[in-house]
Amino acid sequence: MAGRGQASAGDLLELVRSGRATTRGALQQVTGLSRATVGQRLDRLFRAGWLREGAGGPVDSPLGGRPSITLEFDDEHAVVLAADLDTRHARAAVLTLTGEMLAEHSGVLVVEDGPDAVLGELGGWFAELLPKAGRRAEQVCGIGLAVPGPVDSETGRVVQPPIMPGWDGYDIRGRLARSFAERGGADRVPVLVDNDANLMAYGEQRAGYADCSAFVLVKVSTGIGAGVVVDGSIYRGIDGGAGDIGHIRVGADALCRCGSYGCLAAVASGGAVARRLAEAGVPAASGSDVRGLLAAGHPEAVGLAREAGRQVGDVLATVVTLLNPGVLMIAGDLAGTPFLTGVRELLYQRALPRSTAHLEVVTSRLGERAGLVGAGALVVEHLYAPERAEERLLAMGV
Repeated sequence: MAGRGQASAGDLLELVRSGRATTRGALQQVTGLSRATVGQRLDRLFRAGWLREGAGGPVDSPLGGRPSITLEFDDEHAVVLAADLDTRHARAAVLTLTGEMLAEHSGVLVVEDGPDAVLGELGGWFAELLPKAGRRAEQVCGIGLAVPGPVDSETGRVVQPPIMPGWDGYDIRGRLARSFAERGGADRVPVLVDNDANLMAYGEQRAGYADCSAFVLVKVSTGIGAGVVVDGSIYRGIDGGAGDIGHIRVGADALCRCGSYGCLAAVASGGAVARRLAEAGVPAASGSDVRGLLAAGHPEAVGLAREAGRQVGDVLATVVTLLNPGVLMIAGDLAGTPFLTGVRELLYQRALPRSTAHLEVVTSRLGERAGLVGAGALVVEHLYAPERAEERLLAMGV
C-alpha cells in the first residue's frame, strides 16, 4: 500500500477486501488520510459499484453513540468466467467475485486438437453458461484459464508443454477473448492463464488453508505437477517452470512424453498406470479410466496406484525437505486411499522427522472444482489489486 496519507482508492478497496479496515474511521487510522479524503475515495468505489454498506459495527466510544457503518466488497457487480483444461476433458463455470459457483459445465475437450479448436469451443461453453447463471455478457469482468502445462505468467503463453502439442507459444489470451466476443461477449475481456496445479493449489489454499504460509498441492492425473503457494501467493519460479516435478528423473528406463527417459510421470502418473493396466489386459487409456477402476476397487489398479504413490512419495520427501510446507495435498485422478497410502509410506520413511513433524498430508477438499476456484480467484486478485483497480476506475471515469 502507498505510504500514510498517500493511499489511493484502490488501496482502500484492498483494506476493505482483506478485512484489515472495514469502517471509515479504521481507514483513516490505517492510512493517515483525512476524513474528507477517505470520503472522496470511497465515493469513487461506491459509484463504481465495488463497495456497499453493511450492518453497523460495535460502538467504539465508551460514551456511546451511533455504531460505525461497516464497508463490504460488493460481489454482485460482476462475474468471472473460469475454465480448467485437462488432456481430454474440461470444466467451465461462471463464478461470483467471492468464488461462488453460479453455473457449471463439463465435457470432452481434447487438448491435442489444438488451441484454436479448443479455445473456440470454450467460448461457446461460456456463452451458454451465462444465461444459466442469470447473468449478462457485459457483467463479465475477466476470464481465468487453467492449462496442463508450464505457463509464462507475463505473456499467458505455455512454454514447451510436454502434453499439449501445438500449444507452445500460442496466444491463448487473445484467442479466448476473441472466441468469447464472437459469441456475444464484450470485446477485450482480460484473460489470465496459469498452470492447472498452480491454480488448484491457489484455490484449495484460499478456501481451506488460508493460514498456511507454505502450501503444496500435487496433481496426479495424466501427468504429474505441483503447485506451491507461499505467503498467499503462487510461487512460479523465473518463467513459470516451478513445480514441474513430473519430470524429475527417478532412474527408470520408461520413455516420457517429454522425450526423456526415467521421468516420474513416465512411471507414476495416471497415464503410466493406465498403460500398465492396458498391458495386463485391463481396459484403461487415461488417468480418468484409472480413477473409475479405483472407485470400483479393481485389485490390479489398487496395487499399481499404491506402487505409484510410493514412487511419488520418494520424490516428495525431497520436496518437503526443501520447502517445509505445512500442508501437502494430493489431488487428481489417483488421489485416493491406495495412492495416498503409498505416498505416506515413502515420504515418512525418507524425509527427516523435523520436516514432517508439523506436516498435514491430505486430499483435495474442492475436488474437480479446485482449478475453477483458483482461476476465478486469480482474475479477481489481479483486477482488484490496488494499482490495477485505480487504472480501471480512471478508465470508468469515476
